[in-house]
Amino acid sequence: MKHLQGIVFAVFVMFSSCTIDKTDYEAELNVETTEYIEFKEVTSFNTENYNISIEALNGVFYRGYNEVHLKITNTVSNTSLENSEVTFLPIMTDANGNKSSCPHAYNIIYNADEGYYVGYVVFTSESDSTIDWQLYIDFTENDNTQSVNETIVVEEQTNLNLNMTAFTGNDDEQYFIALVAPQSPSVAQNDLVAGIYKYNKPTNVAGTFPDPTQFSYSTVNNHTLLLDPRMPEPSMGNHSSPNNVDLTQGDDGLYYGVVNYTMTGNWTLNFILNDENGQIIKGTEVSTEFTPGIEGERGELHIDILF
Repeated sequence: MKHLQGIVFAVFVMFSSCTIDKTDYEAELNVETTEYIEFKEVTSFNTENYNISIEALNGVFYRGYNEVHLKITNTVSNTSLENSEVTFLPIMTDANGNKSSCPHAYNIIYNADEGYYVGYVVFTSESDSTIDWQLYIDFTENDNTQSVNETIVVEEQTNLNLNMTAFTGNDDEQYFIALVAPQSPSVAQNDLVAGIYKYNKPTNVAGTFPDPTQFSYSTVNNHTLLLDPRMPEPSMGNHSSPNNVDLTQGDDGLYYGVVNYTMTGNWTLNFILNDENGQIIKGTEVSTEFTPGIEGERGELHIDILF
């Protein structure tokens, strides 16, 4: 992704001059975010004559958006299984035995150039004593279908720049917004990437578990995510920044925009999600007033980040 460069110096000076105890505030909020660029194996398991290996960034599944690479090897012939019909279904079980899922690519596609199947999953909760996650994977070779499930661990996402939110829209549908990039923002204009997803309410009675029709999600298409970034800390006075760009959908299904961070610290990304007809699904405008000493207002739909 190509970064737009530059900061509006006069605005930066104005914001800096109105910050209360700016240096101490920045020291208090000084955090380091590690940018993960390498895919590593999260888990590997066998079923009959096959080995399945699953990779994700840093070799960890995190709450939020995860790109997934899956490799299937026939252990008898020692060959990779290519161009199979592979399905990928994450299932969460809570302490009461209730089962649900999360946004995911159910049919994952083989990438011949890279030699793996690629998909994504947006885990909505981390694993703990009350939450268990399992992956249900089916694949076919020579008309022989293999079904396997494996327990996995989902870790807490400590990088708030990759935070997410779930909400019910004004249309009574369940939506999810997950930040994908930047992992490690700069004091500059940053390309902002997010996934927007929707739960598909079942229209039929559940079949044999795990019936994928009961756990179906899809990418939200042709919507617009209006962006208003602000620093809500009282010492920051609710200020925003110039030259932000609302998020619109790219060819890969993700949504792309620009967020301009004029300093490090706590930021809130206030959003308004509009459908393809410009109707508001969720979100409210926030006050544009400068309020030093008073915590800034957050919109109805927002995600907090920190860098």
